[in-house]
Amino acid sequence: MKAQVKWLGEELFLGTSESGHSLIIDANGGNLAPSPLENVLISLGGCSSVDVVSILQKARQEISDCIVEISGKRVETVPKLFSDIHLHFVITGSNIKEKHVERAVGLSADKYCSVALMLSGNVNITHDFSIIDS
Repeated sequence: MKAQVKWLGEELFLGTSESGHSLIIDANGGNLAPSPLENVLISLGGCSSVDVVSILQKARQEISDCIVEISGKRVETVPKLFSDIHLHFVITGSNIKEKHVERAVGLSADKYCSVALMLSGNVNITHDFSIIDS
């Protein structure tokens, strides 16, 4: 897997993936686009959500929506790394069983999500969930 990041000027950069998709990165605190660390949170949420949805579908749960709210806490010293990240999954659907959501979220965090596994050695990652019956 490869990627490229090109400086556009000021504090803007263009990231391009090997598959040809692009995103703007703003090093100025995310004023015009997500910052690099905001992208880490988005990547973690995306990776985890893919797992959770897939696991719930395989468990034949009738999900209609999955949203993950991610919050990160950074240390005060430079470099301002994440010390803690929390993921709150909001699963919507009909007759969703709590045990299936708990299993899906746990498997993603502990076994399947590559981003979570890469971060977990240095960052305390926690998760919980709520279910909305539609």
